[in-house]
This record gives sequence, structure tokens and C-alpha cells, in this order.
Amino acid sequence: MASFDELLSGDTEASGHERRRRREKERASKKPRVVRLIALVLVGAAIMAGGIMIAPTVMKMVAGNDFSGAGNGTPAEFAITEGDTGTDIAERLEAAGIVKSSEAVLDELRSRSEEPLFQPGTYTLQLEMSAAAAIDALIDPANRVTGRVVIPEGTAQKQVFELIADSTKVSVEELEAAAKDPQAFGLPEEAESLEGFLFPASYEFDPSFDAKAILETMVKRSIQALDEHGVPADRRWEVVRLASLVQREAGLAEDFPKVARVFLNRIDEGMKLQSDATVAYGSGNTHRVTTTDEERADASNEYNTYVHDGLVVKPISNPGDVAIDAAMHPADGRWLFFVTWNLDTGETIFSNTFEEHEVAVAKWQAWMEEHPEYQ
Repeated sequence: MASFDELLSGDTEASGHERRRRREKERASKKPRVVRLIALVLVGAAIMAGGIMIAPTVMKMVAGNDFSGAGNGTPAEFAITEGDTGTDIAERLEAAGIVKSSEAVLDELRSRSEEPLFQPGTYTLQLEMSAAAAIDALIDPANRVTGRVVIPEGTAQKQVFELIADSTKVSVEELEAAAKDPQAFGLPEEAESLEGFLFPASYEFDPSFDAKAILETMVKRSIQALDEHGVPADRRWEVVRLASLVQREAGLAEDFPKVARVFLNRIDEGMKLQSDATVAYGSGNTHRVTTTDEERADASNEYNTYVHDGLVVKPISNPGDVAIDAAMHPADGRWLFFVTWNLDTGETIFSNTFEEHEVAVAKWQAWMEEHPEYQ
């Protein structure tokens, strides 16, 4: 029987694992909670993220980590989803090049006497804005774009529907009804939802579009991406499942192919993936920092890769180009474990043996002790 690696990329050296940790910073007084998720194999760690904001007139530099103006004139669209915490928003602002650093955004927010509230939707900002200017723009209703939706990589179907509903006249209920028959959209027969096939991108939907037209647009864009990355139609289901997991577990783009290789290696070795991200997706408790012993032992959770063998049974997110490419072209290596030891930089250690992994975990634990704000 062909291995998953052979199915997905034609290699003979296959298989997988997973790691992801979530971090959480409980806010004191009116300071926002910071959370961020990064699963860790054999060490269920995790972290998620919480809110941020700023006044338009404040243009201060934050220890060299902040831009000084209202932007460089280059428009940039940014999406806020329901349940986003400040760290979620801050990190995506940095990744999009809108702010210089997530730290500047969080520092600015902490300096405010009142914690601002963010409304889900898509907003027009600029590249290279100061943290203050960026956050001001996000709380200004005038910058909210209607009819235009930005779906970040790794967003789950539930949040995708909420983003669409926030920026169009189509409701979540209408989207859910339209999505009940995945095969009507040309998806594999195994698909029971559109999860994994709602491509993360910027969309501008015609006001006349109903729920089905909107979803058809996104699914077609996903199929286009799969075709562009050379994914044959009969391998879309496997590739999307792996890519959705890589999207949730990898941090730095350069590590995506390595993470894919770890998962594939573990599958070929008969090892369970032990992914907190899959457990959390199946339990619905993605708002929490860690999974519990009870959750990791719950065999009724079909997504629980601590209990069930092989690749996660269904997609757990909507992957973008980098994750799809990594699933099709995993790196060469014998790694069976990985852990992101520095949550600020995203630096990750990949290990071949459990003994090596224990050393890497100890390094991560030491870093966490020096950074109690992430616990």
C-alpha cells in the first residue's frame, strides 16, 4: 500500500507529526489578554491572542520597533474575525507589513487608559503605518469595506462565514445552507463541508451575489490554487488535509516544508501525530490555550490525533499557497518531532529522535520561564 508521502509527493521517505503551541497572557486591570496557538508534539502547549488599539494622533516610536507615520501610501486590506484577540491582530498586522512589529501595537494598546473594541470586517489601511495609526484606522468605521472580504490563511470555515456576513448582505445562516452539499461545488466525495476549500485571499463580491455565488467563487479559487501547485484531482483530499494541518502548525514560511515532512514521517513510522490543533478543532475549544488530558484521550473526537492513527480525518483550516506547496513538496529529512522554542521569532527546532526532542523542549521551557508574559 502506498504511503501518504507517495500519494502526496511521490517520495518514498514519508510521514508525519505535529506541534503547535498556544500562548496566553491574561490581562491585568484593563490590559488585553494575549494568546497564540502553537501545538507541541508530546508536550501539549498552546497560546492564543487578544485585542489592541490606538489613537490617530499618537505617532510615537517604540524602541525602534515602530514606524513613525500614517503609512507610505500603499493601500493594504486587513480582516478582523470574530474572536480575534489583540495578539492575533498584532501579529497579522506585522506579517502584512502594515506595522513594523506586533510588540509596538501591544505596547501602544497597553498605554491606553481604555481598551478599544474591534468590530469584525475588512478594513482599508496602508503599509508601514505606526502602531497607533493602524489601530486608529481599525476602529474607524469609515475604513471598513463593505462587499470586500479578506480571508487570512488558516481561517476555519466558521470564521470565514462570519467574515463574509460582516462585509456583505449575506447571512451566516444563508452561507451554511448553501454549503450543505459540498459535492455540488465539485469537492471530493469525502468532503462533508467546504472546510479546506475556501481559499484565503482578498475578494470583492458583487452586491448581487447570493451565498452560493460567493462560495462558488472561493471554491473555484481554491481549485485554481491546487491546480497551479500541480495537485491532481484525485489527490486533492489528501493534499488539502495535510496542507490545512501544516497551515495551523507551522510558523515561519521556510519551515512549512519541514513541518509537512515531520507529519509524513510520523505516519510512515506508525506514530500518532499528537496534534493539539486537531484536538482543539474537534472539541470546539480553540479559544483555550491548551488541551486537557481528558480531551486528548477522547476517542469520540474524530479529529483527535492523539487517539486516531494517520493524517487528520478532515481539513481543520483553509490553507494558502505556501501550505499547499509544502504538502506537495515536503522537505527531505528524517525528523519526527518539532517545537517552536522562541515564540517571539518563531524559531523552531526539528529533531530525529525523542531524546533530541526532549532537549529542544527543555530549551522552549527555559525560554517560557524567562518570558512569563506568554504563560
